[in-house]
Amino acid sequence: MKRLIIAAIIITVTALSGCTADNAAGSTTEAASQTYTQITQDKAKEIMSTDENCIIVDVRRQDEFGSGHIPGAICIPNESIGSEMPAELPDTHQVILVYCRSGRRSKQAAQKLADIGYDNVYEFGGIIDWVGETVKD
Repeated sequence: MKRLIIAAIIITVTALSGCTADNAAGSTTEAASQTYTQITQDKAKEIMSTDENCIIVDVRRQDEFGSGHIPGAICIPNESIGSEMPAELPDTHQVILVYCRSGRRSKQAAQKLADIGYDNVYEFGGIIDWVGETVKD
C-alpha cells in the first residue's frame, strides 16, 4: 500500500512539474531575452579569418588591453556596458567576438550585449588561453 501511495505521489509531482515547466516556457518565450553563443577559440580564429566585417571586442580594462590584445580588437570594458548600445558597435546584426582575460567578464559582457539587442554575439573565453598573435599598445 505504501508503495502504491509513493508511486502515486511521484506520478503526480512529475505531471505537475511538467505542466509548470510548459507554462514557464510558454510565458518566458514572450519575454525571453536574447542570448549569445559560446564558441571555441579555434572557431573564433576561423571567423576572424573569413569575416572581414566581424568586430573583436576585448572587455578588459584599458590598462589590461594595453598590455596585450588580439590584433584588430577594440576595448570596451565590461563595466562600461550598460543598457544602451556602445557607440563603437552601431550595427546590432554585426558579428561580435567577445573575449576577456579568463572568460568570466566576456560571458557577462556577451549577455549584456545580447540583452541590448545584438543578435550575433560570440563569446570565446580568455586571452590567457589564446595561442594566436597578440599586440601591445
